[in-house]
Amino acid sequence: MKRRLLLVSNSTLHGGGYLDHCQQHICDFFGKDVKRVLFVPYALHDRDAYTKTARNKFKTLGYEVDSIHEAADPVAAVGGAEAIFIGGGNTFRLLKSLYDNKVVTEIRRRVMEQDGIPYMGSSAGTNVATISINTTNDMPIVYPPSFSAIGLVPFNINPHYLDPDPHSRHMGETREQRITQYHEEPDTQSVLGLREGSMLLVEGNKATLLGSTKARLFSREKPSMEYDPGSDLSFLLTDTH
Repeated sequence: MKRRLLLVSNSTLHGGGYLDHCQQHICDFFGKDVKRVLFVPYALHDRDAYTKTARNKFKTLGYEVDSIHEAADPVAAVGGAEAIFIGGGNTFRLLKSLYDNKVVTEIRRRVMEQDGIPYMGSSAGTNVATISINTTNDMPIVYPPSFSAIGLVPFNINPHYLDPDPHSRHMGETREQRITQYHEEPDTQSVLGLREGSMLLVEGNKATLLGSTKARLFSREKPSMEYDPGSDLSFLLTDTH
């Protein structure tokens, strides 16, 4: 399997600019062979402004950006792409737009089955790369036809994972409690909690945690586990967690 994925928790890290914290990883990931990246801005309402932000950033890294929303035929745009980057925003809006434009299957095909083109996701773009969007943090502002996502990896991710704050007076559920609720349902997959500053690199059947923060793995009826940057998480690609 040729799949190459860079699944980033967040596009902006406190104290830095858009994609600053992962720009070296982006350059390493896309390399010299990729010249143009197809950007998918569906997760935000103002797609033109979002595309301008991505285009300006990627230009500084040496890549041109084409936006899928500017293409007359979105499926053909995916079919001709050298690489794909799906940005963050609202995961429900993003997945609905992917289904509405009939590109879910084509993205999966281009990444997994045929050419093995590189796929980068950030936040919501990372959510939709997984088996489902059931563990997103977002409000369901629109209703996609399914919660099943592109399925580039056989588990779920929770981007922007937040640890419980023992000093907080907030009485709502913690992120950990919400993921536990998900695992109370039958046949639910593992959830990798990516803290801000972390990302997962997938190359074929190898998965490596990158970035500056640890990740927390939640599996049904098992204790949660912490993993340091540099950890080999390849077992997530094959195990039925």
